[in-house]
Amino acid sequence: MAESATRYLYLTRHGEAAPDGSGLTADGRRQAVLLGRRLADRPITAVHHGPLPRAAQSARLIAEQLGGGRPGDEPLGGGQLGGGWQAGAVPTVCEEAGDYVPYVPERHELPADSADYLLDFLAQSTAEERARGPELARRAVQRFTGPVAGGEDRHELVVTHAFLIGWLVRHALSAPAWRWLGLNSCNAALTVIRYTPGRPSYVLLHNDMRHLPDELCWTGFPSEARC
Repeated sequence: MAESATRYLYLTRHGEAAPDGSGLTADGRRQAVLLGRRLADRPITAVHHGPLPRAAQSARLIAEQLGGGRPGDEPLGGGQLGGGWQAGAVPTVCEEAGDYVPYVPERHELPADSADYLLDFLAQSTAEERARGPELARRAVQRFTGPVAGGEDRHELVVTHAFLIGWLVRHALSAPAWRWLGLNSCNAALTVIRYTPGRPSYVLLHNDMRHLPDELCWTGFPSEARC
C-alpha cells in the first residue's frame, strides 16, 4: 500500500469586496492581512485562489504575511499592513476555487418547510453558475480533499468563496448534497479541515474570526444569522 500523510486544508472566503467587483475594500484588505498574520506560523506550502479579483487580491495579501510571492512584485498591503516578498507559498489561480453553485437539489431532496426559500435563493444565481458548478465542485473535491501521497503532512490554503467552503464542509461531514446550503462564511473567516489516513475527515474550525477586530467581523454574512 502506498504511503500517505495528513492534509490540513485551510479555507477562507475573500476579504470584503468592492461593489464594482474590482477587488477589495480597505476593510477587505485589512481582513486579508490579519488572516495572513494569524497563519504566519503555520507550515503552509501552497496557496490556491479563484480567478476573480477579490479572491486573487486576498490571496496575495495573505501570502505576503506568509513570506510568499514572486521576487520583484510589489506587496499589496502597503505601509504597516504589507509584508515582504520572499521564497514561500506562491499564490496560484485555479478554476476549482472559483465562485459557482456546487449542487442544485431537486425539491424532493429539501426539507418541506424550507424548500421554497432555498429554491428561490438558488434561482438568483446565473444559468452558467448552475450549469458549470457541479463539475467544478467534483474537481475541487478531487484536488483539495483527502490524505496526501507520501510520508509528509501537507498544509495548504484555498482562498475562495462561501459556496465552495460550504460544499467542502458538507463533504467532510458526509452530509446530504443539498446541505452546503446554510453553511455560510464571513469575509476572511477561517475554516480548517483535517484529512488523516485511516480516520474520518475532521472539521477543526469553521467560520472562525478570532483574528479580526469587532468592526471587521461578520461582513458578507446575512444579518439575521449573526450572533
